[in-house]
Amino acid sequence: MVDGVPVGDNQDRHDLVSGWRKSSYSESNGHCLEFARLADGRVGVRDSKAADGRVLRLAPEAWAAFVKELRSS
Repeated sequence: MVDGVPVGDNQDRHDLVSGWRKSSYSESNGHCLEFARLADGRVGVRDSKAADGRVLRLAPEAWAAFVKELRSS
């Protein structure tokens, strides 16, 4: 939660607007996150090793904050 607002949930079902993408920094060992734009406006995030598993759906603002934090690391 950010300021009392839920930023994500974990769902079995999701409707993709774009295909799943991996970061260009992903390692070849398969330990990667994949992300995609979802029809409801959120960003879906999943474990590349569990492509049929559950998807964490993040609000666009939460995704942007996550990426910003990663870039600053």
